[in-house]
Amino acid sequence: MNEEQLSASGSNRQYFRLTDDNGQTCIRVIGTSREENQAFLAMDQHFYAQGLNVPKVLSVSNDMMQYTQEDLGSTLLFDYIAEGRKTGVFCEKEKEMLRLTMRQLARFQVIGAQDMDWNVCYPLPEFNLRSIRWDLNYFKYCFLKATGLEFQEDKLENDFERMAYILLEKRMDTFMYRDFQSRNVMVVERNGQEIPYFIDFQGGRKGPIYYDVASFLWQAKANFHPELRTELIEVYLDELQKYLQVDRDDFMMRLRHFVLFRTMQVLGAYGFRGYFEKKPHFLQSIPFAIGNLRQLLADQQDDYPYLIEVLKQMTEMKQFKGIGERKPLVVRIFSFSYKKGIPNDESGNGGGFVFDCRAVNNPGKYDRYTGLTGLDQPVIKFLQDDGEIFPFLSAAYTLVDASVKRYMDRGFQNLMVSFGCTGGQHRSVFAAERMAEHLNEKFGVEIRLIHREQNIEKVIPAKR
Repeated sequence: MNEEQLSASGSNRQYFRLTDDNGQTCIRVIGTSREENQAFLAMDQHFYAQGLNVPKVLSVSNDMMQYTQEDLGSTLLFDYIAEGRKTGVFCEKEKEMLRLTMRQLARFQVIGAQDMDWNVCYPLPEFNLRSIRWDLNYFKYCFLKATGLEFQEDKLENDFERMAYILLEKRMDTFMYRDFQSRNVMVVERNGQEIPYFIDFQGGRKGPIYYDVASFLWQAKANFHPELRTELIEVYLDELQKYLQVDRDDFMMRLRHFVLFRTMQVLGAYGFRGYFEKKPHFLQSIPFAIGNLRQLLADQQDDYPYLIEVLKQMTEMKQFKGIGERKPLVVRIFSFSYKKGIPNDESGNGGGFVFDCRAVNNPGKYDRYTGLTGLDQPVIKFLQDDGEIFPFLSAAYTLVDASVKRYMDRGFQNLMVSFGCTGGQHRSVFAAERMAEHLNEKFGVEIRLIHREQNIEKVIPAKR
């Protein structure tokens, strides 16, 4: 029997892949808490019997400190959507897996709660005032105080009490996963189809459905854009409506409070695991969570005035300044002479688009235009009257427009567009000027325009 230790991310549990002589595999799990293991084993048995996508437990040690379960492979949803997370633009394959996951979540929360013995949950059977206070204090003591920000604790506690009241206002007999995020979902192939399986639900309990939606869609490193979040919420609610009566406006109103609460809970965890336990994975996640929080605060209403004030001050502290703020796209447009080579890309991104204007009728072959450039009216009139440059520019607009849109969606900061001609004086200058005007007018982006051979540089500011 061969044994390979697997990464456990932020967990204290240890995982091993066991492979027998026939090549059959299973996963051995060694826990640090008997009570936590017991909770997982009991819930897993219940969920498996309900037909939900969870790993089958194969054996349990007498002391319940370790167990073996079926091997679901190695593909975490977190890794499956890696390209989308990095760029902010998710392909259809990634989005479809996210849709499947949201549908499975709705089933899990409702079907999983049917006939559940909540007494098996650990450390609490239900999401209640005590668990809310634990999480809010987790944030206050393990993150907020660690930043060094001074605040009035009594005023903060007043808003904490109001938040707890709102979070508990609507009781639900549904399963709350509590740590529902893409690292706890595995993509498994079954009968030629990829489907999501859920793992690490041992912290679950009876509780409201909003918490898990907030946990998943506002996960610090998920990088979901608002439009995608909205789509996935609609998919989730469509599935949920098969089991429960859903008031969509009420759902969205309540979800907003849980998103803020979950974000603070996550920061508390990152503070404890990162600042105190010195685990790099959690320290690396703090900037993403701060970025999420900053976006949330921009849309927050006046439900928690002092808390919001403190959080805004915190996100503006020196150590967090600039975190999560998308820097706008800047497009640098060059005109140049091919005789002197293509312009260097100082951003390090490789040069972007390079368009060759030499096929367009050249005013430079006429003596009367020799001392002029594409900035001068006689040259502009020549090129406009001739007309050859317009189909050329139209094709260039189509290509560059598509990239500008994608770059803006992805949060990229630099794009370079260069127009070359024989001398870098007439056609390339005219084309660079037109492209600059076009992009600034259509997308509002900042343009840095460089006519290299004329030694002319200018900035067209972004439109606010």
